Amino acid sequence: MARTTYQDLLDAGVHFGHLTRKWDPKMSKYIFMERNGIHIIDLNKTLTKLEEAASAIKQIVKSGRKVLFVATKKQAKEIIAQQAKDVSMPFVTERWLGGMLTNFATVRKSIKKMGNIDKMQKDGTYDVLSKKEKLMIQRERIKLENLLGGIADLNRLPAALFIVDVKKEHIAVAEAMKLNIPTFAMVDTNSDPTNIDFPIPANDDATKSINLIAEVIGKAIQEGLDERKRDKEDEAEKEAAASKAAIDNGAEVAEDATAGKRTRKAKDVE
Repeated sequence: MARTTYQDLLDAGVHFGHLTRKWDPKMSKYIFMERNGIHIIDLNKTLTKLEEAASAIKQIVKSGRKVLFVATKKQAKEIIAQQAKDVSMPFVTERWLGGMLTNFATVRKSIKKMGNIDKMQKDGTYDVLSKKEKLMIQRERIKLENLLGGIADLNRLPAALFIVDVKKEHIAVAEAMKLNIPTFAMVDTNSDPTNIDFPIPANDDATKSINLIAEVIGKAIQEGLDERKRDKEDEAEKEAAASKAAIDNGAEVAEDATAGKRTRKAKDVE
């Protein structure tokens, strides 16, 4: 079953690219035509690429790994943060810190620091501090939350990145390439799609377009999570059935052994 339709893409304005003078020639194969000085994206190719991306990302999540959502542009922040929260995935929407992937160990230390501040507030340590110290800690906690709150539960490197606007998030793309982490991204006509593993040609400026593409990716992730859950339940049922069968077989063997002993005893008495 298709996750979206040509008409949905059309209604969301996914086909609107940038001004022709701002285009990247490497996007030529995804451009349908030029109209009033604006490039029009070929939605048939968008549909194909979106389905490929959704199927691949579903398999990644089904294997139990995480996908990091990345979008720091104003019109995408809230959409991406909400979509990531809906499927319990990490996200970065404020600012991409250089080394967030390539220097992940240091980033984890900052996240741990945020946890330590929370611990101080719970165990009473925070209450004995001076007003100035409390204020400094509060400011640091807010700063860390803004920058790292979306990846607080990310204990290891993500298995993939879903990015909105690869031109703006070029550092994230470069770090993912360096670590061989697959990238899924909305790629507009002013961007280079060659560095993206699963490029989705689409308008990455309009909120409706961003929302639709993110929604499709979110649904694919949810499908992967649901299938993983079902597989675990089926596996647990099989293990339970196997254990029960083993117990039943053991009981039968014991019963047969007992019956044999009784028969031998009866013969001895005779």
